[in-house]
Amino acid sequence: GILALVGLHHEDAETDMQYCVKRLLAVKLWENDNGAPWRHHIKQKGFEILCVSQFTLYGTLSKKNQPDYKLAMKADQAQTMYSKFLEMLKEGYEKDRIMDGKFGEMMDVGLVNDGPVTLVIDSRDDKKGPSGSQMSSSSLEDAEKINNDER
Repeated sequence: GILALVGLHHEDAETDMQYCVKRLLAVKLWENDNGAPWRHHIKQKGFEILCVSQFTLYGTLSKKNQPDYKLAMKADQAQTMYSKFLEMLKEGYEKDRIMDGKFGEMMDVGLVNDGPVTLVIDSRDDKKGPSGSQMSSSSLEDAEKINNDER
């Protein structure tokens, strides 16, 4: 399956989430039946996606080397947008294959990388995607392939 660490930028809009959902569901991370790599996406495999809201992906360091999260979306708006992101994933795939943690809670998440593969899906990376500022502004900041057998 996929562990998706979801970071919401303070400028993100619904079009950014749509872009990221589309890319997440289409990314080809698995080999096909003939062993050719990078041929199958999550829907072809029937695997699960675990989404974890992760505002710290937009963390920067201040001049005093302290974490600063001013680029992250504020909690109330982020919770609404994150819920919408999950609904979009469920609409694009199978509801019972989309899992998530508790928004805003401290969670221990274990990951076993099978590869490893770590990708950034950013709605501003594709010039044909939503227009916006120069700042990275993705809804999905990190998608990692996990070993489905370990769950």
